[in-house]
Amino acid sequence: MNAEMNFEKRYRLVREVIETIVLTLLMFLVINLAVQNFDVDGHSMEPNLHDQERLMVDKWTYLFHAPSRGDIVVFVAPPQPTLDYVKRIIGLPGDVITIHNTTVIVDGVTLNDTFVSAANQGNPFANKRIENMVVPPNDYFVLGDNRGNSSDSRDWGFLPRKNIIGRAALVYWPLGLDNDGLLPNVSSVFANVHQQASVPTKAPSASNHGILYASTALFCLAPIVVMCVRRRRGKHDRHR
Repeated sequence: MNAEMNFEKRYRLVREVIETIVLTLLMFLVINLAVQNFDVDGHSMEPNLHDQERLMVDKWTYLFHAPSRGDIVVFVAPPQPTLDYVKRIIGLPGDVITIHNTTVIVDGVTLNDTFVSAANQGNPFANKRIENMVVPPNDYFVLGDNRGNSSDSRDWGFLPRKNIIGRAALVYWPLGLDNDGLLPNVSSVFANVHQQASVPTKAPSASNHGILYASTALFCLAPIVVMCVRRRRGKHDRHR
């Protein structure tokens, strides 16, 4: 009887060790496939992102949904492939972009950039003419929110789709600043911009943004849920 109980205990211990290893590997794969950490370096996205803030980058959503106007994206920098940049998407493939000093026009609609503060307006690249510039297929036009101090599409041109790592989903460190948590939905800024193109490239509604945020949260919470289920099952086994 004791030998049988000892065997059962050893079997349970081995099973739990194996399950823990498998779960750890699954968590590692899920997290690395779905999200990535990114450290903001510099002030090009002020006042919405601050220097040294840490972001969670959603790498999963764009597998199912095309990038949208207003999204903040992290990408391999075209001018410096060894670096990653973070900017906001302003123009989609097929959009016509015009910039007159600090005025940004997309498909004939002058943007009221509510996410750009008056103190951060400016155009250090005003000598580079951007007049009725059509965004090519699979490319995007991106700008920093700190327009007076940002290296972006005004300087080095379009952002290739292949360079995009993912969408900045939330700020998780440090705590206590004015933009903790999910990044604001600014799709209303682009509400009057129309494009005669396929549905995936049009500006998303607030509900679509909600779905994207919810999917990101579920992906991140999945390993925790699995762990809780496993612990609950372990307690059940011990009381049988």
